[in-house]
Amino acid sequence: KESAALDHVVGFTVANDVSARDWQMRRNGRQWLLGKTFDTFCPLGPALVTKDAVADVHNLSIRCSVNGRLMQDSSTSQLIFRLPKLIAWVSQFVTLVPGDILLTGTPPGVGVFRKPPVFLKRGDEVQCEIEELGTICNKVV
Repeated sequence: KESAALDHVVGFTVANDVSARDWQMRRNGRQWLLGKTFDTFCPLGPALVTKDAVADVHNLSIRCSVNGRLMQDSSTSQLIFRLPKLIAWVSQFVTLVPGDILLTGTPPGVGVFRKPPVFLKRGDEVQCEIEELGTICNKVV
C-alpha cells in the first residue's frame, strides 16, 4: 500500500548501478538483465543512512563522475516515481523482505547515450555521490 510504503524502509545508501553495455546491446539477445549482474557490479555505501536522518529523500543532489569528469548531475526530485509509489508497485510482483534493496534509477548523462558514447575502461575511477548519504568511489578492474 503506497500510504504505508515508507514504514517498511529502514534507510538509504548510494549504489553504483554498473552495466556491461556490450552484454546489453550486442550479446545475450539484447536482454539487459545479465549486463547488470556480474560480480562486483553494484557497489553500495559508504553507509546505510536511516530514514529519520535524511531531511527530504525526494530533494537530494545526486552526481556521478568518471576520472573527475562530471557525467551526471541531478536531484532525487527528478525521479520518475517517488519512493512510496515505486515500493508499492514492486511489492505487487515481488515479495519484499528485510534487507532487500531497491535502486530507483539514474539521472541523465549515462555514457552510452552521450554523443559520442563514453564507455568505462580498465583503470577508470567512478565516483557516485548523493547528498546526505555519502560518496563511493570504485576503480574499474
